[in-house]
Amino acid sequence: MENAENMKTLALMGDGESYRDTLCSMIESVPMFSDLSRPEVQLLAGYVRAYEAKKDAVIFKEGDKGMFMCIVSTGRVNILKEGQDREQKRVATVRPGKSLGEMSLLDELPYSATAVAQEDAELLLLTRMNFERLSSEQPELCNALMRQIARLMSLRLRQTTGVLLDYLSGDK
Repeated sequence: MENAENMKTLALMGDGESYRDTLCSMIESVPMFSDLSRPEVQLLAGYVRAYEAKKDAVIFKEGDKGMFMCIVSTGRVNILKEGQDREQKRVATVRPGKSLGEMSLLDELPYSATAVAQEDAELLLLTRMNFERLSSEQPELCNALMRQIARLMSLRLRQTTGVLLDYLSGDK
């Protein structure tokens, strides 16, 4: 795995052809991939891996080089942001079917927050290396994934803008 330090907290659930059906089932349960055909899901399964994160496992840390995005298949993951007081505050909880770390695939910047398993979780990981491979080997599938990531990021920006407006309105 590309980022060995972070991966110490995650355990590979399965790999190869014998695990492909399980990966396909996990992918098909994710709303982000609901528009994909079965053949596209099978193709995508060749680029992702499934990992298990035990409760309190650190999936990635704020400031670490972004190496992968993940989608929560089961369980929950807390997103923590370090404040000015150096204390970590929970800013979100990612539930099954939702993704985290996707910005790192696009901007190649460090993670902007820390992700910690709130409970035992199963995750689908797409590394930057496999994302780039997907881009060159399956450009149409990669474009479909990029559109979904763009929609997700747009939605999050709209939600954040609404929260910011509520916050600013409360200060007056």
